[in-house]
Amino acid sequence: MSAQNRSPDSQEWVLKPESEYRFELDPDTSLAIKLVRGKAEIFGAELVPGKYYLFGVECQPSTEYISEDTPMQAYGNLHIALEKMRVRSLFTLSGSSLSPGEPQSNARPSDPPRVLVIGPANSGKTTLCKTLANYCVRAGQGWTPILVNIDPNDGGWAPPGALSAAAVQDPIHTYSAAMSLGSAATTAPMSLASNTLFPLVYWYGHADPKRNPKLMERLIRNLGENLEERFDQKPETKASGCIVDTPALFSSGPAATAELRLQLIKACVDAFRINTILVVGQEKLSAEMKKIYGRQLTVIKVPKSGGVVDLDNTFRERVHSHQIHTYMYGTNIRPPSGVPSNSVSVAGEPNSDLILSPASTTINIGDLTIFRIGTEAMAPASALPIGAKRVVSEMQPISIDASLPGSGLMNKVLAIMAPFNPDENERYDEEILDLTDRDGFEDEKDDYIEAE
Repeated sequence: MSAQNRSPDSQEWVLKPESEYRFELDPDTSLAIKLVRGKAEIFGAELVPGKYYLFGVECQPSTEYISEDTPMQAYGNLHIALEKMRVRSLFTLSGSSLSPGEPQSNARPSDPPRVLVIGPANSGKTTLCKTLANYCVRAGQGWTPILVNIDPNDGGWAPPGALSAAAVQDPIHTYSAAMSLGSAATTAPMSLASNTLFPLVYWYGHADPKRNPKLMERLIRNLGENLEERFDQKPETKASGCIVDTPALFSSGPAATAELRLQLIKACVDAFRINTILVVGQEKLSAEMKKIYGRQLTVIKVPKSGGVVDLDNTFRERVHSHQIHTYMYGTNIRPPSGVPSNSVSVAGEPNSDLILSPASTTINIGDLTIFRIGTEAMAPASALPIGAKRVVSEMQPISIDASLPGSGLMNKVLAIMAPFNPDENERYDEEILDLTDRDGFEDEKDDYIEAE
């Protein structure tokens, strides 16, 4: 594998089997990688020889090295175990035997893999999820696993503040911190050949899961219900299973949040019918999950990659801003010096084809109906006076008058929900909460507006 080009800054790296080339980029820098000979992959997605792959944070990497300490062997073993579950599940669902001479009654039934990935911040959970999803679709069995992101701090295929899920049919290409799960119909032109992801998105509205845990629970349940509807379409879809990426809150935090995180983990286990929990890089959390779920689920501790980098709050805020900008305007990464622009592709497409041109529309403020779920600052129930009850519940939609100075809408991102049914005269709170539901995985209609 080589980061080679005509520039004096180019360098060739020779990788041994089961070793990794790792690099870190400073802001506003990029790196082009080309596989000269052999075979290699990025997060489980195979590289095409002779083709440049562009990576950027918005030229040289600040750090680059080769490491033979890689968790990929463990990830590969996990994939094989999950693949066996898929095959057995497909035979069970289709009523077939595992081999031509084996009676159907002797076939050992198996549930499809329903995987929950948990671990502390900066442990490589998203990397593991992408790798397992990419290995699954590369198996050549026509699998379409559902990749679920319930970390509102990331947003997945939407800006931060969203929960999302998508059926993965082709390997996911990752090239920027703002596109942690690759490009989708919501973040790039739909005419792209590599753009096959049509995510289902729910708008949570906060980057922190603790801001409104009851709303988080509801959205997790809604995602689970939508997954079951898709799984009922055909056996191959159900047998593919799902992989659920989670926020760092699920693994650790102050003692006051212990009950909350266990509650949200249970919500995921129930909503997605989890049968396998992968704990990344934390032995204490693994022991805790085995104690709680060991009798009903499979709990596996997965090693943390040595290439994971600790990210500070300043970097995360910069990534949040970049994610919102990328969602609205697409992405355009400048290739390093010496690499021709026409020879570089991003996610399998020319770099210029990933640029969006959003249009501005002026409307009367009175034509908008804006709701906020709960209050903007919600104190925990333990902070309320003894015997006191909330005036506004966490699940109550509150109508916001955008014309008032104290509306709190300055520089906010709002989700455009489905319009009211014309034959209905009123909306109930429960219906408003579910308006964030999109029309499924095949017909994505999710969009956002930014309030100035």
